[in-house]
Amino acid sequence: MSGQTIPARTNCLYLCAPINALVEGIYEEKIPFAEIKKRGDFGLGTFDQLDGEMVMLNGSIYQITSEGRVVQVEEQARTPFAAVTFYNPLTHDQLDKPATYQEFSAWLLSLLPSPNIFYAMRIYGTFAYVKTRSVPKQECYLPLVEVTKSQPVFEFENIRGTLAGFFTPSFMGAVSVPGLHLHFLSDDLQHGGHLLECRPIQIDAGIQFLHSVEIALPSSLDFLTADFQRDISQDLHRAER
Repeated sequence: MSGQTIPARTNCLYLCAPINALVEGIYEEKIPFAEIKKRGDFGLGTFDQLDGEMVMLNGSIYQITSEGRVVQVEEQARTPFAAVTFYNPLTHDQLDKPATYQEFSAWLLSLLPSPNIFYAMRIYGTFAYVKTRSVPKQECYLPLVEVTKSQPVFEFENIRGTLAGFFTPSFMGAVSVPGLHLHFLSDDLQHGGHLLECRPIQIDAGIQFLHSVEIALPSSLDFLTADFQRDISQDLHRAER
């Protein structure tokens, strides 16, 4: 694959591996971000050995470590799971009054005309409160739901920044996190992580409709010999929330 020129696909979500592999504890796929960036300039994910949370904005890759630090990483960094697209929003909407997390979530979902396609969403603005997490580096085979039981959690007040992520239809829950999946990055590049809760004050949401999805299936022995028969929905819900 290395060295090939891959035509850019518009309105397509690219997954370098299905999320069920991560849920079952397969944390080492070693896919270089140089390959990921051929398929998108915007998205989220993690790093090999589950080493923190990833946000990609305008083609730049940021790692939020388990200590809460933000580090910009190079293309040679590697990942077991990333979801990316070439971001090109179709709509923009503003929420110009304070909202609870439940009100924010309901407002965001109200902007989506159908629950049966994917969406990319980039939300920028001012937040009264943001709560995030980032998982520490792990060895393979510990299920994700067990890892997140001891996840470091970070809380910020009166902060400006960007939420980047996707909406996934419920029937695609084995390949990506169903519903809303958002990662946060502050304007000053000092804070971030997987979003657990927020209270926006004034925000702008850009929404891109994604009508196709490309999934790369890993060729590692761990993936090829794993048993993916069990229902992961409850584990994934607990791990992501």
